[in-house]
Amino acid sequence: MIVQYTNLNQKPKSTLALIIEWILTSVVNTLVILMAATIFTAISVESVGYALIAGVIIMIFNKTIKQALTILALPLIILTMGLFYPIVNVIILKLTAWIIGDAFIVSGWFVPFFVAIFISIMTIILDLLITKRIVGGIKWVQY
Repeated sequence: MIVQYTNLNQKPKSTLALIIEWILTSVVNTLVILMAATIFTAISVESVGYALIAGVIIMIFNKTIKQALTILALPLIILTMGLFYPIVNVIILKLTAWIIGDAFIVSGWFVPFFVAIFISIMTIILDLLITKRIVGGIKWVQY
């Protein structure tokens, strides 16, 4: 059984809890990408399926390379008092668009800056409303 410690004060999460959390995070990312594509013209998604693929890729990038990008950009983030941090999210959006191709387009840098802020805020809100309640509300039995 795989066990992950997320916080010293929390109980470890089981493999099933991690899988459910990853699935819910992918669904939340998909919803937020579809909302962003509806509101902003700088981002477009061909279908819900491609939005799901983009959500999974963004989730993987957030768990893996985002920390490295943040450390590399830390001097600029400190110098601009945090205003450069959404650029890290824009880079992740651009990488996702590059991987998916014409089905997921992120055009420009100025508007995607605000798209990244919107995606971050909506992901936090939906994660608290959906993912944390479902994963946190299930009583996990470990054998």
